[in-house]
Amino acid sequence: MTSPTTFRDVFGADPEGVWLAPGRANVIGEHTDYNDGFVLPIALPHRVLASVARRTDGLLRIASVQQPGAVVELPMTEVRAGNPAGWAGYVAGVAEQFELPGGLSVLVDGDVPAGAGLSSSAAVTCSVALALRDLLRPDLPLDALVDIARRAENDFVGAPTGILDQSASLLCEAGHALFLDTRDRSRQQVPLDLAAAGLALLVVDTGHTHSHADGGYGDRRRECERAAEALGVPALRDATPEAVEALADDVLRRRARHIVTDDERVLQVVGMLTGGGDPRAIGPVLTAGHVSLRDDFEISTPELDAVVDTALAAGAHGARMVGGGFGGSAIVLVETADLDAVTAAVQPAGGSYRTFVAVPSPGAHRVA
Repeated sequence: MTSPTTFRDVFGADPEGVWLAPGRANVIGEHTDYNDGFVLPIALPHRVLASVARRTDGLLRIASVQQPGAVVELPMTEVRAGNPAGWAGYVAGVAEQFELPGGLSVLVDGDVPAGAGLSSSAAVTCSVALALRDLLRPDLPLDALVDIARRAENDFVGAPTGILDQSASLLCEAGHALFLDTRDRSRQQVPLDLAAAGLALLVVDTGHTHSHADGGYGDRRRECERAAEALGVPALRDATPEAVEALADDVLRRRARHIVTDDERVLQVVGMLTGGGDPRAIGPVLTAGHVSLRDDFEISTPELDAVVDTALAAGAHGARMVGGGFGGSAIVLVETADLDAVTAAVQPAGGSYRTFVAVPSPGAHRVA
């Protein structure tokens, strides 16, 4: 991962510090965040490190260990939505929201798989936002950083996300899932020690990448907004199942049905995890979430469906696709004793999916 020596090689000086922000896996509650609903993510051990130093020449210079030799450079006065484009836009979109007349140098390095539905982009924006908070605005609360990181994706890059990814990266705690009400920002840290129960949460990255800035994600958000308007509610979080089923438009009815039922699934899982019962019981709820994403929200893929079906046939307690959809990863709740067998079962013929166990990890923090 990044070290000050690497930063010096690129920029000719030492960084003022190094900040870490993790990717995330969402246990349940997909696409509910921009509908004012509930989510339940965990932070992953996979993370992005941002080494940062202020400049005096008015330039923004951005480099990435994953993009060797590519240093993006432009005057801070020219930073605006869409400029710079591509991966550097996530950094610039955060920097643009702070007063940086002297400029900034940023080196990012990470191991969150890009396009896997594990929030690699939020890990970038959150690591940089935390760095600039510490260097320039130590009074800013973490909730403000969630908004800064989200605006970088929404307004600068053009990815119409809610606050799930940024909240998970900044607010999660080790050993816990974050139960977040995205309307009022109230939250609860829900203990999640699956290993103690003899369980593991397996992540299966199919390698079929997606981008929130692509059209499908935005289409679903617009459909949800249209459904809420048709129902006469501020957001789908406020819709009742009966009202949803009465919608005349079949597409809007199915989109709204997913949101309403996934909100209920979040509450159901939180109740199971906090009620002292066997966490294996959440497995069928995860699977029901996948069916809803596949059939009602229509954002799954044949590869993700095959992972879920194969994992269940191999003895998993539950499985579902995770993330924005149209590619990416699935999560599988499995007995620790069956982990190797299920991992082998979900691998496609002639291919190799990346797999790892998701361990609830700490949120963003300074490391140097």
